Amino acid sequence: MRLLGNILWHFPCFGFLMSLFSFIVGGILTITVIGAPIGLGLIQYSKFALAPYSYAMIDKRELHPNKSGNVLYSVLCVIIRILYFPLGVILFLSGLVQVVIMCCTLVLIPMAVPYAKSLSTFFNPMGKVCVPVAVVNELERRKAEKEVEKYLNN
Repeated sequence: MRLLGNILWHFPCFGFLMSLFSFIVGGILTITVIGAPIGLGLIQYSKFALAPYSYAMIDKRELHPNKSGNVLYSVLCVIIRILYFPLGVILFLSGLVQVVIMCCTLVLIPMAVPYAKSLSTFFNPMGKVCVPVAVVNELERRKAEKEVEKYLNN
């Protein structure tokens, strides 16, 4: 079923064009060093856009919750996040319009769901990574397990 969804994503919805566009923009931003955090996030998004039913976009902190990063890189990311905010809002709103248009047609509603889930990446691509759906499911299972433990210990 995922394979069929990925195929339908590319041909009626032109998902490969979105992937190519994200990869090119991400590559250009990565070359400029200042835009590298955004560029790396967009390159990860282009991987997601190739197979949105097989992959998911999550924050790197969900994969490594106890790992603290470089302080200077974190400061750079905050500065770039502030500068990127207007462009991120425009990309987010244009993606939201695309989701609404997809939902207006009965056939494209299943295509709108993974695209809608990934809109937060357009708004803030820094620190996002593309992982298989199985990894996301395992992370959710572990979070639920910790939540159950918390209730059982009380």
